[in-house]
Amino acid sequence: MTDLSQIVKAYDVRGVVPAQWDEPLAELFGAAFVEVTAADAIVIGHDMRPSSPGLSGAFARGAASRGADVTQIGLCSTDELYFASGSLGLPGAMFTASHNPARYNGIKMCRAGAAPVGQDTGLADIRALVERWADEGAPQPVAAPGTITQRDVLTDYAAHLRALVDLGGIRPLRVVVDAGNGMGGHTVPTVFEGLPLELDAMYFELDGSFPHHEANPLDPKNIVDLQARVRETGADLGLAFDGDADRCFVVDENGDPVSPSAITALVAARELAKHPGGTVIHNLITSWSVPEVVRENGGEPVRTRVGHSFIKEEMATTGAIFGGEHSAHYYFRDFWNADTGMLAAMHVLAALGGQQGPLSQLVAQYDRYAASGEINSTVDDQTGRLAAIKAAYQGRDGVTLDELDGLTVTADDWWFNVRASNTEPLLRLNVEARDTATADRIRDEALAIIRG
Repeated sequence: MTDLSQIVKAYDVRGVVPAQWDEPLAELFGAAFVEVTAADAIVIGHDMRPSSPGLSGAFARGAASRGADVTQIGLCSTDELYFASGSLGLPGAMFTASHNPARYNGIKMCRAGAAPVGQDTGLADIRALVERWADEGAPQPVAAPGTITQRDVLTDYAAHLRALVDLGGIRPLRVVVDAGNGMGGHTVPTVFEGLPLELDAMYFELDGSFPHHEANPLDPKNIVDLQARVRETGADLGLAFDGDADRCFVVDENGDPVSPSAITALVAARELAKHPGGTVIHNLITSWSVPEVVRENGGEPVRTRVGHSFIKEEMATTGAIFGGEHSAHYYFRDFWNADTGMLAAMHVLAALGGQQGPLSQLVAQYDRYAASGEINSTVDDQTGRLAAIKAAYQGRDGVTLDELDGLTVTADDWWFNVRASNTEPLLRLNVEARDTATADRIRDEALAIIRG
């Protein structure tokens, strides 16, 4: 059997281009996507990677061969593809490897209304069908193949976002945006056009080779240029988008990173002002400040596992108005429960521009605790190391354990979570405490066991 284990992942598909991931295989995926979703029409978009147009075109041909009409929206961000899926009511496929290096590519797939396609909601079936066809040969095209047409939705996407967050009345702001040569360079000019923003554009040229730095703002080395530009120019804030521009990271006027948990809390407060009493989803490694702020603003916080499929499922189940993750994914009911970094950035701009103080002062009320950030450790035995941590803390006075996602250990003045990576031999540690000394102590204690 053809081994697709290095291509099909839990929530997207990635492979080295073109050795593993080529156009004939993409065509099979397009056909299988239509078969599994039973779609008679789909929408497809792609990022700026050199292989993306060819892969997305092959996927379109495969989908059309099974009778589906295909709308190609061309270059777009992932949240722009979600907009198209939601507004057009169509299943969608986005060709991107997100923040990963240039040699990768993949697919993010969704059902109509931007509903997720996860391992248990169709992806495993798509994989099985592709594997069978790769061995036995693809089925013959249906008698009436679908059509393939082009459509530009960028202006409609921008209009939808601007209808959700009004920036017209804010004070003028100077904002530095680092697009990392990714799709933010395509979407930001249209979304920000005509607003009271002085835009300082960094690396807006679309270039899938990422000549300046990887388009992964979660890695501190990739926001160094943005931090320096904010400090040099006296900008009010900086924004950094990842490769497919579905995530946005924020730095304040001093060039200091703003925690995604603080952004989650800020946006939650604003969404609760529009939807009093609403539910807000947060994953279990966001800061204690998130549920605190939600409750202070009359909302109901709901804690869930890490990962977009879990967040989206919980949002659909609870009718939540908003959800946030430590990784700078932000989900909105008004955006089909999908994640959009652009909308979160607009909330930050609206909050900052609606008052006179600097961003550092504004977010201080939402950034209340000391945190370690995510620390990865390579281990030989993930299960064994997790068991060792559980044994070390189980039964301690004043300490509780839960295993919603990995292992979370909680005391009165600190907590930590350890989770196993699904794709690498890693354990991921996150620690938070009421002061830095305690956070450092618990971090070192946990790491000694993890790496023991």
